[in-house]
Amino acid sequence: MEERYLEPDDRRVLYRTSVILAVVGVALFIATLISVVQADGLSSVDGPVHDWLVAERSAPVTAIMIFLAVVFGPVALPIIILVIIVAWSIAAKHAWRPILLASAMLSGVIISQIILHIVRRSRPPIDQMLFGADQTFSFPSGHVLGACDFLLVGTFLIFSRRRNKQAAVFGFIGAGVGIVLAAVSRLYLGYHWLSDALASFSLSLLILGGVIALDTWRTARIPGEAITGDLSKAESPRH
Repeated sequence: MEERYLEPDDRRVLYRTSVILAVVGVALFIATLISVVQADGLSSVDGPVHDWLVAERSAPVTAIMIFLAVVFGPVALPIIILVIIVAWSIAAKHAWRPILLASAMLSGVIISQIILHIVRRSRPPIDQMLFGADQTFSFPSGHVLGACDFLLVGTFLIFSRRRNKQAAVFGFIGAGVGIVLAAVSRLYLGYHWLSDALASFSLSLLILGGVIALDTWRTARIPGEAITGDLSKAESPRH
């Protein structure tokens, strides 16, 4: 099991961040869900955005979007994650962070499947789908949720152990770019509405908040706590 040492203020910041992410994620998801159910608000831009992307299609862009859809799809992404988890566990000589990443991904799959079958939202027209017909439900996007969980949680688990805050900023910027590309590919190819992708992002914020809280609780130690524990152990009578 991995442990790390943080100052009390740094640990409190992590807990506050986890709560903020969870609250923002829940609030954004509820707002998106209400707009979808009532067919107004945020979801009112779904049609115009879809029509615009359809009108802007071209062969080179379509090829790129199909590639992105495959990478973040239900076949390639699990294989990529499995390879990363195994290699990470061997290289780091611990399984905590790889297990957290796998748990976050699995949580996203379970949550999205439950919501899909509750909301039962229809996808865009089948004749506008560019990578084969898909008649399953649309809200939220499993592709986008998987990409968000993988990139956001993975970035946190990597850069939370480094003191270089600038590297962490660039890491999350890169994750954001990847998320945008994954979302745009699903919209461009005609499989989802914009609000589907937004709902997936909001759920991922909730999952990320949970990961940060759990990881901080389990691995973050204050130096004084460790010293106290060592002293008490050293002063215990030996009989």
